[in-house]
Amino acid sequence: MRTDPTVPEAEAFVSAALDRGSLVTLFGRCTVEYDGRAASELESGERHLMLKPDGTHLVHTDSGQQPVNWQPPGSDHECRIESDALVIESVRTAPDERLAATVTDVAHAAAFDVDDEASVDLVGSEADLKRRILESPGLVEEGFTPLSTERETPAGAVDVYGEDAEGRTVVLELKRRRVGPDAVGQLKRYVGALGRDLHADAEVRGVLVAPSVTGRAEELLAEEGLEFVPLTPTG
Repeated sequence: MRTDPTVPEAEAFVSAALDRGSLVTLFGRCTVEYDGRAASELESGERHLMLKPDGTHLVHTDSGQQPVNWQPPGSDHECRIESDALVIESVRTAPDERLAATVTDVAHAAAFDVDDEASVDLVGSEADLKRRILESPGLVEEGFTPLSTERETPAGAVDVYGEDAEGRTVVLELKRRRVGPDAVGQLKRYVGALGRDLHADAEVRGVLVAPSVTGRAEELLAEEGLEFVPLTPTG
């Protein structure tokens, strides 16, 4: 949580929180631009911004229950500095839409790692996701064979351990909601730990299974040679 941060302090704080997949809120003076099915500009004013892990971006004023601008779930959030101001941009591609808030004066910024148990009944749990995969391994890929669950490694328990059609070891890390770089780091640790436990020439594939990932997580997966399969806990 930051009160009256400088723009660089706010940028570092918000970027780190978005990478973790946290829910982020800010209050400050900003302008807002939207470009998509229509185009709009909101002149400078004090507003409350909320960035949700599922890609939702809400802009609220001091009146009314509805946001004055918003982006729906499925957007990718980015935070950067332009011309000494904090720019928070949310973009999605289906359809093409962009919402950018340029904050010139940040009064408050906060981040929360939310665990809303009430949402389990709506979107399912990691146990539901595991059950789907064990019942229908082809949802991961053709030829995938689960061999065990919660296999222990020095880095922790692997959600699902199995083999692909070519006999290579596959590690699945399961998440029930949109995730960020932290999940990629966790998967990387499991792959490394299991690789050290197996024989020297063993090839270990790491696959992150979740409804969606952030843009930064997608970049890290590619950098680390890891894979992603989009899958929800319920069909």
